[in-house]
Amino acid sequence: MAGGPQRIVCLTAETTEIAFAVGAGDRVVGVSGYAIRPPEARKKPKVAAFQTAHVERIPALEPDLVLGFSDLQAEIARELIRAGVAVLITNQRTLAETAQAMRLIGAACGEPAAGEALAAQFEAALEAVAARPTRPERRPRVYFEEWDDPLISGIAWVSELIERCGGEDIFPELRGCRAARQRVVDPAEVARRDPEIIIASWCGKKARLERIAARPGWERVSAVRDGRLHEIKSPDILAPGPSLLHGARQLAAVLDGVTGAA
Repeated sequence: MAGGPQRIVCLTAETTEIAFAVGAGDRVVGVSGYAIRPPEARKKPKVAAFQTAHVERIPALEPDLVLGFSDLQAEIARELIRAGVAVLITNQRTLAETAQAMRLIGAACGEPAAGEALAAQFEAALEAVAARPTRPERRPRVYFEEWDDPLISGIAWVSELIERCGGEDIFPELRGCRAARQRVVDPAEVARRDPEIIIASWCGKKARLERIAARPGWERVSAVRDGRLHEIKSPDILAPGPSLLHGARQLAAVLDGVTGAA
């Protein structure tokens, strides 16, 4: 199609942000209810949550491209494809895959150069965070909690961000697990690995740090004993798109503060 698709629906926050960032925002006709960046995206019609969508409303918007993220949207994608809609679902789990998703979505929107530039800027910004002069000399042990019942450790891009920012993920062996159910951890094992920092980002709800600190047996955990519990809002670190830079900078600030850096 000359000039790329003219009516784009974005089913998730990250696809919305990428579409706007590559210059296709004026062609977006529907977004996720979780889309908060950029602010003008909030004015668009809401057609999806995350695992649910108003599938019957989407064809009525006459999209020539629907963008989504994650295998969790497979059923939504299937229904839309059966309705004759063109669908692109990315399924990134790592930082490299996130940059590649920016390139792919940019190209699909008819903006390949902008997609390439966005990915390059993303990678350069991550490198700048990693190379900051305040980076801790010693890697503090970090436990990242994505969910509280059951306890779910951080997804691959979060684990990578912890390392990029100068920390040590206490569950590095779970990095390759793409599904959340594969990253369920035992509270006793978290305590045994004794994280020096606990960062919580409960997807879709506020993290209750006081409840984390009150878990049985966790009073001896270094992070709890020293009051090193932090929340990073899920839109800043659990949406694999440009917003991960917000989470990376917050994570770096936490690590710098704990290790006494300036």
